[in-house]
Amino acid sequence: MTLCVFALIASEFMPVSLLTPMAADLHVSEGLAGQGIAISGAFAVLTSLFISRIAGSLNRKTLLLALTGLMALSGLVIALAPNYTIYMVGRALIGVVVGGFWSLSAATAMRLVPASKVPRALAIFNGGNAFATVIAAPLGSYLGAVIGWRGAFFCLIPVAVIAFVWQYFGLPSMAAQRRQHDSGNVLSLLKNRFVVTGMLAVGLFFMGQFTLFTYLRPFLETVTKVNVSSLSLIFLLMGLGGLVGTMIIGRFLKMGFYRTLIFIPIMMAVIAVALIAVGDIEPATAALLGFWGLIATAAPVGWWSWMAKSMPESAEAGGGLMVAVVQLSIAIGSTMGGVMFDSIGYQATIIFSALVLILAAWLTFQTSRQAVHFPAQ
Repeated sequence: MTLCVFALIASEFMPVSLLTPMAADLHVSEGLAGQGIAISGAFAVLTSLFISRIAGSLNRKTLLLALTGLMALSGLVIALAPNYTIYMVGRALIGVVVGGFWSLSAATAMRLVPASKVPRALAIFNGGNAFATVIAAPLGSYLGAVIGWRGAFFCLIPVAVIAFVWQYFGLPSMAAQRRQHDSGNVLSLLKNRFVVTGMLAVGLFFMGQFTLFTYLRPFLETVTKVNVSSLSLIFLLMGLGGLVGTMIIGRFLKMGFYRTLIFIPIMMAVIAVALIAVGDIEPATAALLGFWGLIATAAPVGWWSWMAKSMPESAEAGGGLMVAVVQLSIAIGSTMGGVMFDSIGYQATIIFSALVLILAAWLTFQTSRQAVHFPAQ
C-alpha cells in the first residue's frame, strides 16, 4: 500500500514540477495548467464523501485494486492527452483514485495492524508520500527536460502496475464491515463540534500549503531564476526534508501532540514571508524550501493519527471526511494561488498562503482546547 501511495502522490502532484512545459505544450497559462491540481482535488472530494456507501458490501481489497488500476489508466490518459480538455479528464480520474484510496487508508491500517501500531502504520503509508516527494518532483523536472513532460507521466504507469500486482498477492481479503448507527455517514460526523473544528484546521493547513506549493516552479524560474538542474536539486532537497520529517515527527507528537501541529503552520507562514525577502537569493531560497519540506510533509502523519484516535468507530467515514476536506482545500488553495499568481503576482500568492496558515494554527489551538471536552469517541 505504501508503494501505491508513492505512485498516487507522484501522479497527483507531478504537474507541480512540470507546470511550465505543460502549459506551453497545452497552449494555456501556468495558472490554468495548475488547475489540474484543483480538478483532481474536486473529484477526490466527491469520491471520498460517497465511496463508503457506493462500495457497500464490496470487498475492500477488490476496491483498492480497482482504484490502483484506475491510477494507471489516468497516467496513460494524461501522457497521451492531445489537448487541455483531455488532460483535465485524466486529472479528474486521478482525483477519483486519491479520494477513494485515502478514504480507505486509515480504516485499512486499523484492520491490518493492532490498534497500538496504527499511528506507525499511517506513518509508513505517509513515508510513501514523502518518498514520492523526494523522487517525483526532481525526477519529474529532470525527465521533463530530457524526454518531455508526457514521458515523465508515462514513467508512472509501470509503478502503478507493480503496485497493483503487489497488492493483489500481498493484501488479505477484507470483507466490508457492518455499519453501526450513523458510522457510515460522513456528514453525521459534522454534528460533533470537536470534529468540525479539527477538520477546519486541517483544511486551512492544506489550503495554505498548496496555495504556495503549486506555483513553486514558476516562482523559482521567474524570481530565483534557477536553471533545470538547480530546480531539480531544490525539489530533491524538499523531498529529502520531507522524508526525514516523516521519520522523526512521531517523537515530537509524543512529546506534545497539539503543540507540534500548531508549530508547523506557524513556521510555514514564516518561511513563506521570508521567501518574499530572499526569493532572489538561490542558497537562501533552497534552505527555506528544504525546511518547508521537512515540516509540511510530516504534518499529515499527525492529522491522520488525530483522525484515527478521534473517530475509531467511524474509520471509513472519518477517512472520507478527512480526504474531502483536504482535497477541497487543495483545490481552493491551488485555484486561489493560480488566480493571484497570474493577475497580481507571486507576492499576493505568498502573503495569502501565510495568512491562511496562521489561521490554521489558531484553529488547531482551538481544537486542542476542545479535546478536553470532546474525548475520542
